[in-house]
This record gives sequence, structure tokens and C-alpha cells, in this order.
Amino acid sequence: MSNDPKPPSTLPSFTPVPRKKDRSNGWKPHVQRAFIEALADTGSVAAACRRVRRSTHGAYHLRRQPGAEEFAAAWEAALDLGVQRIEDTAMDRALNGVEVPVYSYGKLVGTRTVHNDRLLMFMLRNRAPERFAEGRPKALNAVGRMEEERLKKKWRAEWEAEQRRVSPAEVRASIERKVEAFRRQQEMTLSPRTLAARAEFERLRDEDAARGYRASEDPEHPMYVDREHASREPDPMPLPPPDWAKREGEEEPEPPETPRRRTIKDEGWE
Repeated sequence: MSNDPKPPSTLPSFTPVPRKKDRSNGWKPHVQRAFIEALADTGSVAAACRRVRRSTHGAYHLRRQPGAEEFAAAWEAALDLGVQRIEDTAMDRALNGVEVPVYSYGKLVGTRTVHNDRLLMFMLRNRAPERFAEGRPKALNAVGRMEEERLKKKWRAEWEAEQRRVSPAEVRASIERKVEAFRRQQEMTLSPRTLAARAEFERLRDEDAARGYRASEDPEHPMYVDREHASREPDPMPLPPPDWAKREGEEEPEPPETPRRRTIKDEGWE
């Protein structure tokens, strides 16, 4: 007989994870219980989240919160039940087959039942290894290894997504490291004279910043503005008065009339 522990037959009761705020779209106690039940039915975290209309990110985040120990234990028990139900479904397909459509000249003419002998032997060897695999599960064939590799990649991606929680400070630190690495790479192509000039520039820049230098207060800087004298000096280009075009004693000339063109209706016009 196999010594592997059997998955639980029922879901354990658990205390929901306490939440600080009661949001309409949050993980309330009844949502947590519905999620665990859906996880036991489907064996998939994504499918269970779709059933309760919550995100997988929120589910994994909830499992990491303080006081989520019982919720995490119920999660694992639900996954065991889900895998057991998936095995039952696979065994049913292996025994009873699957109906596939039959087409003739592009038209559906009926269905036929297809049995998968490989799936049946796989289920027998893993459910009763003492009878069908010489007391131990048989090694996976090429198809089984491909499926195992696909599941490993999927679970690895889920685990990495769960671990990938980067704070803003870590993002800034990463950007600063990349900028510093890029600066060092540029410095490797500069001449010693250019490097010395750059070091002198950085020293003077830091010195200006330390003493609070402002370009608008430096008379030698092009941006300098002498506010005291600027308020006294008149406008170098004053606007002209509204009647600047008129001269005393002169009237504005009237615009010339537009010359007319002679037409057939203009009789007697010379």
C-alpha cells in the first residue's frame, strides 16, 4: 500500500483574516470562505478568484497578512481537494472516454467516443503503484515530462509574482545604481584632462549649492536683474498714444474709392 498521506475529504473551518477597513470590493469573511470553497472545486487560484470577482494579487496579499495562518492552512487543504477532484475528472475521462465531433465534407455528421489509454495507465500507475508500477510510481514519459515542465514554469511564475513586491525606495535605488553604472561606463572613454575638468566642475557646483548661490542675484550672470534700478527706469520702449498717426491741424485722408467697372447696365456712363 502507498504511504502517501491522503488529502482531506472536507474543508477545515478557519477564522477569516481580519481587515482594517470594510470595503465593498474587499476580502470580507464571506468572500474568503467562498474563495476557499471555489479553490477546492477548481484547484486553481485564478479560477477561484474569478468566481469571487477578486484579483489573484489580492488573494496572495491576503495570505501574507498577520493573522492569516488559518486562512493559509485552509488554502492548502482546498488545493489538495482541488487536485483530488482533478484526478477524479481525469479518471472519468480515462474510463468513459471523451466525445469528439465527426465532420464529413465540412459538415457535422455526429460524434464518437475516444478513449485515452495512456491517460488510463498513468492514473492506474499513480493511484495503485503497488499493482501497476511494481510498488512505485512509474517514471514519466515524454508527454508527462512536458506537462510536468509546463506546470513547474506556471507555478514558478506564480511564486515569482508573489515574491515580486518592490517598494518605491527600491525602485529609486535601482535607478540610481543604473545611472551610476552608466556614468562610470562613460568615464572610461574620457581623457584624463576631461576627467579633471569634470571633477573641477562638480566641485564648483557643490560649492555653489552649499553657499546657496542664485543666478538672479549674481551681477555677472546673464539672468541677473537689478530690481532696485529696474523699478526707477522708464520703459525703454513706451507704447505710442492712440492718436499717434494724427498730426495737429491735419485730418486723416479718406481712403480712395474703389474704381468702378463699366457694365452693360451702365447706359450713358463715360
